Amino acid sequence: MRLEILGCSGGIGGERRTMALLLERHVLIDAGSGAGDLSLECIAAINHVFLTHCHLDHVAFLPLLCDATLGSRDGPLTVHALPETIAALKECVFNFKLWPDYTALPSPDQPYIVFEPVAVGETVRIGACGITPLPAKHAVPAVGYRLDSGSASLVYSGDTTLCDAFWQALDAMDNLTCLLIEATFLNANLDGAEISGHMTPELLAAGLRRLRGNPAIYVVHMEPGREAESMRQIGAVAAAFWPAMLNRGDVLEF
Repeated sequence: MRLEILGCSGGIGGERRTMALLLERHVLIDAGSGAGDLSLECIAAINHVFLTHCHLDHVAFLPLLCDATLGSRDGPLTVHALPETIAALKECVFNFKLWPDYTALPSPDQPYIVFEPVAVGETVRIGACGITPLPAKHAVPAVGYRLDSGSASLVYSGDTTLCDAFWQALDAMDNLTCLLIEATFLNANLDGAEISGHMTPELLAAGLRRLRGNPAIYVVHMEPGREAESMRQIGAVAAAFWPAMLNRGDVLEF
């Protein structure tokens, strides 16, 4: 299976785009600003969106994606997310104030968007891929996702600080080949990372040391302008795991 990296930064500026991953042609994982570079044809081909949590850098382009292709879909766009994420989007975004409520338009019986709640550990099958929410520990309710092609699994952490249940879930996988893991803050901001639910290089290294397998490690969601320093700090404490910086435009196959 093919995963295209539309955005993988912790912020914007220049070529940076926030989190958005395109699985094959029909599934979007998070809807950050990276999704805005897609053509209208590519947007119209997306049938499912899986959200890790409700923060703007992961959901901001969802209402715009919906609006761009209202007349180009055969059916509604299905948005999969935690119940708490769905509630936040309904209250704060799709409320006829910030944006039209596309769960009720053009009619409640035939809406432009359908929300489907997800739960940790419960797999959703989209074609040949099993997509399973994983535990995460963030400032708001959040999940990561396991994408399982059958022969291999790729995991995207979403936003999380060090979370025992997340690493335990990884160790239970028998076909994990690739891990996309956040490392938002520098080591000097450990307190901020723990309060806000993010990783530092040292926290990342502590998690990686729990892994029994040897997946490829890709770092995402670093602070804008601090990527080089973040990678230097990661290299100093986790070089044995060969972590690499993921870039917008990269393609991963699994």
